[in-house]
Amino acid sequence: MKEEMYVGNLSRDVTEALILELFSQIGPCKSCKMIVDTAGHDPYCFVEFYEHRHATATIAAMNGRKILGKEVKVNWATTPTSQKKDTSSHFHVFVGDLSPEITTDDIKAAFAPFGKISDCRVVKDMATGKSKGYGFVSFFNKWDAENAIQQMGGQWLGGRQIRTNWATRKPAPKTTNESNSKQLSFDEVLNQSSLSNCTVYCGGVTQGLTEQLMRQTFSPFGQIMEIRVFPEKGYSFVRFNSHEAAAHAIVSVNGTSIEGNIVKCYWGKETTDINTLSFAAQPYNQWGQWYSNTQQIGQYVPNGWQVPSYGVYGQAWDQQGYNVFSMLQPPCLQDSSNVCLTYLQMQMLLCIFLHFGIGRDKSV
Repeated sequence: MKEEMYVGNLSRDVTEALILELFSQIGPCKSCKMIVDTAGHDPYCFVEFYEHRHATATIAAMNGRKILGKEVKVNWATTPTSQKKDTSSHFHVFVGDLSPEITTDDIKAAFAPFGKISDCRVVKDMATGKSKGYGFVSFFNKWDAENAIQQMGGQWLGGRQIRTNWATRKPAPKTTNESNSKQLSFDEVLNQSSLSNCTVYCGGVTQGLTEQLMRQTFSPFGQIMEIRVFPEKGYSFVRFNSHEAAAHAIVSVNGTSIEGNIVKCYWGKETTDINTLSFAAQPYNQWGQWYSNTQQIGQYVPNGWQVPSYGVYGQAWDQQGYNVFSMLQPPCLQDSSNVCLTYLQMQMLLCIFLHFGIGRDKSV
């Protein structure tokens, strides 16, 4: 049984002797090994107890306690051997909306009360070394993961309320030819489109595409304002309340497996007129239908075509119930207040047309 504990976020003035003195108050310690990071990060150490019950008690007693002015992080130690262990069969929790200062130790400490953690990490940008604002926690037991998702969603960690959901698994490693495409970073995706664009295109879901599935997949990344799905075409559009949330979604979901389908995510098509589309279309004109920019607000029009409004005495014929044949009726029959002079003028024009052979085969 495991008796070794990880102690992190230590002050540089903390020594092995001080750690042993403090932790021995809980139970006899077998050893203490201090690790000093040459890259300039805070030191950490491993404390090993003789008995498992003493090691367990240290999490409740020491985690978050201040030692020389810094709140230390205490959790079960993860050995190098276990770090390389295959965790594909474990149960993975996505943790989103993380504050920039939140570290792997922070989310590990926050989720430790729910059960034994097999893996935990905050995802960082390889170029800048900064957090991308999300991470993953893996549990050995499904019940522990489910409980963590339910209990931690909306809780405050650092300066933000975090979002939790089941993690979307990455597909199997690609072949040499497939791996030539570059995986874009959060900053690169963020700058691909203007700040006003908050729409994500998600394509490649050939089976089982529903609004509920898209909401479940994308809700961890931010507040969703609107979702439109096109099951027959295998793609959907998800509009967030912010450009940053949409960027997080693109980076995280692109290339993952949803319902057994490897999906592609990128920005929806931008429009210069914010009133033209109620929803941004995707880049390759696959957006089949939208709300038109007309005075008939809210009327849904397939393929963007709007029925024209022809003025007949100041009122649209389609709004008054006129059909096309009513246009041939004399104005005096349409409105008794109009004089019949207009009707006589129309008759004269008709005679002229008939005289020149126009419309001989048509009946009035």
